[in-house]
Amino acid sequence: MHDVLITRRISQAAADALIEAGLSFDVGPDDRAMTRPELLAAVPGRRGVICLLNDQIDDQILAAAGPQCRVFANYAVGYDNIDLPAATRRGILVTNTPEVLTDATADLAFALLLAAARRVVEGDRLVRSGQWTGWAPLQLLGRDPSEATLGLVGAGRIGTAVAHRAAGFRMKILYFDQGDNAELDRAGARRTDLETLLGESDFVSIHLSLSEKTRGLIGAEQLALMKPSACLINTARGPIVDEAALVQALASGRLGGAGLDVYENEPSLAPGLDRLDNVVLLPHLGSATEQTRAKMARLAVANIVAALRGERPPTLVNTEAWPAG
Repeated sequence: MHDVLITRRISQAAADALIEAGLSFDVGPDDRAMTRPELLAAVPGRRGVICLLNDQIDDQILAAAGPQCRVFANYAVGYDNIDLPAATRRGILVTNTPEVLTDATADLAFALLLAAARRVVEGDRLVRSGQWTGWAPLQLLGRDPSEATLGLVGAGRIGTAVAHRAAGFRMKILYFDQGDNAELDRAGARRTDLETLLGESDFVSIHLSLSEKTRGLIGAEQLALMKPSACLINTARGPIVDEAALVQALASGRLGGAGLDVYENEPSLAPGLDRLDNVVLLPHLGSATEQTRAKMARLAVANIVAALRGERPPTLVNTEAWPAG
């Protein structure tokens, strides 16, 4: 039995780092998410597991891993796929990969904002269709992001990084978060309640983690508060937005546009979403750069190595489980 299970092929940097640390490992089959039966069969006897955000790590999986298992290292910032209380009860450490993907995700959020605002995907389709007849004064008119109001729903690391990118477009920044963000405040941003943010913003970008409080946070009632010309951007977690309500708002013209990298029931889409021209759809590419995914892999392995050496992992999530029993 090898020391570590990696549930799906990730950056070669993970393998290199594990080998350097003297740890043996297996990788899940066929470059796909492991099925639940495969996970249950693969985790027993492991000292550590590198899992992905689409691996549902519940108490049954944690129990199957066995008492020798010290750590589940999530290859993601979010960890809503892991039952933290169950892991803590079992003395299993849970880690994530924050900070290293901040810039890549913020870049993509702003790319979606620009693509939705300037109808980039629609323009690409028109040119490729062979039906483009040349420049026209009213052709695919979009929205100006410059000097518009950007509302950040969540003002953590990624939300703050998006605000920095917006500064180059002289955007006014509103943010909704549990507390003040001194860095944004110094730059002239204004913290406000969610309803005010939705009503005043030309672009709304979501940067919250998924929890019971944030699940369905943006539904029909909230979408109705937004300007008819506004665009909604989501690179956080799909279930924060009621996707069926979003489809209705976009299809009816109640909402101007959207840019999505995540989905409520990923990889499935709400009926009708893929038929709308006023939404840009990406396949969960937030951290998808070679450099960023390599950094994530090295951080996940660093967490594994530290835990197996009896050291505190660099990005421990369930701190109450430390020191390990």
